[in-house]
Amino acid sequence: MKLIVISGRSGSGKSTALRALEDAGYNCIDNFPITLLQSLIHSLTPTKQANVAVCIDARNAEIARFPDILLTLDRMDVNCEVIYLDALSGTLVKRFSETRRRHPLTSQGTDLLQAIEAEQQVLESIADLADLKIDTTLLRGSQLTELIKTRVLGKAESRISLLFRSFGFKFGVPVDADLVFDIRCLPNPHWVEELRELSGLDDPVKEYLREEPMVNAMYADLRDYLSRWIPRFEDDNRAYLTVAVGCTGGQHRSVYLAERLGAHFAGQLGDVLVRHRELHRSW
Repeated sequence: MKLIVISGRSGSGKSTALRALEDAGYNCIDNFPITLLQSLIHSLTPTKQANVAVCIDARNAEIARFPDILLTLDRMDVNCEVIYLDALSGTLVKRFSETRRRHPLTSQGTDLLQAIEAEQQVLESIADLADLKIDTTLLRGSQLTELIKTRVLGKAESRISLLFRSFGFKFGVPVDADLVFDIRCLPNPHWVEELRELSGLDDPVKEYLREEPMVNAMYADLRDYLSRWIPRFEDDNRAYLTVAVGCTGGQHRSVYLAERLGAHFAGQLGDVLVRHRELHRSW
């Protein structure tokens, strides 16, 4: 059977992710007690329910036992994936303020920000074992739903799901990145007036960068590095890999190289996505 464990800090989108799985036919249970996972597996046979998703949050009293329980599930031959959702603390504070919901860890002596940061420590044992981490800071609900459908539900069995994400260092490194490559040393189209308002998706920018020897050398090095090590991640039973490529603003160089790398590996792997975090930003 297939078991997906959804976790993450409150306000990061766990309910949205669980609904996406429910729409795909998973039997979904919210706020599931972690100590009952083994009993749940025993009670379900392949003929009854093959796909199950549970949401585990910081209210679980035995959450520190999760690593041991996960090992037990492995011995039970359960195909289990752990997905951890998170967002920047400031974004989570804003979401709670807008919805006027009460954070589950707030108390008389704990304000909202303190509760959000304390929750990160409580969930550390799950976050460390996550197969996939998703940064929802800039994602709308519909975008998170689509990401779950394409990355989790659309992933071919026994093949790694590869995501190339362009970003701008001035806005922070994506929290869900497994590998981060800094390409700020490359020639910047931002300083070419006619290219400044364009992006790495536009042909004039592509042509400019394609003619730069340093850009081609960087692309070749990243391509060769990933070609060598992606198979090793697969051999280690890694299900997901997020490769973040960053320049200063996330508009030109990182977009161009993420697209170019994505196109190369799409010809070799079945599950390759390319996303550009900063393209929606206005300058």
